[in-house]
Amino acid sequence: MSELKLSYSGYVCAPYLHTHESIELKELWLNSKNIERLYFVTGTFSSESKPYFSDSTNHYLLAKFKDSAKITDDLVENNQEKTSFVFNVKDDLFQHEVLGDVNFVSVYYLEYGEDDDVSEIAHLLVKKDQIESAGMGNMETFCKNPSKFTFPYSENIIVIEVASEKSHQSVKKYCDQTRRDANRKGLAMTNLMSLSILEQLK
Repeated sequence: MSELKLSYSGYVCAPYLHTHESIELKELWLNSKNIERLYFVTGTFSSESKPYFSDSTNHYLLAKFKDSAKITDDLVENNQEKTSFVFNVKDDLFQHEVLGDVNFVSVYYLEYGEDDDVSEIAHLLVKKDQIESAGMGNMETFCKNPSKFTFPYSENIIVIEVASEKSHQSVKKYCDQTRRDANRKGLAMTNLMSLSILEQLK
C-alpha cells in the first residue's frame, strides 16, 4: 500500500538566483491556481539557524500555497543549488484583520513543541496588533546539495505574517520583542528566518 501523504496549505520560500530554475518557478507560480500570493523578499537568517543553512542567499520568492503536494512536485522539478524551504501549516493558530498590507513574514521554531507551549504562544501572539496570522506546522527542505547537518526542530515551526506601514527594521524589532516576550515566559521560541517583502508579484 502506498502511504497516503496528507496535503497542507502553507508557505514556500525558494531562492531567486536568476537561474533557469528560479525563472521557471516564478513563471509557474505566477500562473498557478495553487498560489494565492507571490512575493519577492529579502531573507535574513538568525545566528542560531545559519549553521544549518550555510548556503542561504539574500533574495527569495515567497509564495502562499493551498496544496503542499503540488509545491513538492514544483521544487523537485526545479531543484536548485541553494536550499528551498516549505512550511506546511497544520494548525492555523489565528487570523485577524489588521491595518496595512503584509510586509514581513517571520519564521520561528520551538525547541519543545508541547501543546501547552503552543497554546501559550498563540495566546501571546493574538494580542499583538500587527500580526495578521500565525500558523504552526513543519518544515521540509529541497536542495541539490543537502546540508551536512540535519535541522533538529523541523516539526515545530511557527510562521507569522506581520502587516505594518513601518520600515522592515522596525517590524523586525517588533518581532524580536515578541520572541523575547515568549522567552520571558519560559517558552523556547527561536527565530529561524525573517522575510522582508520587497514587492508583491501576485
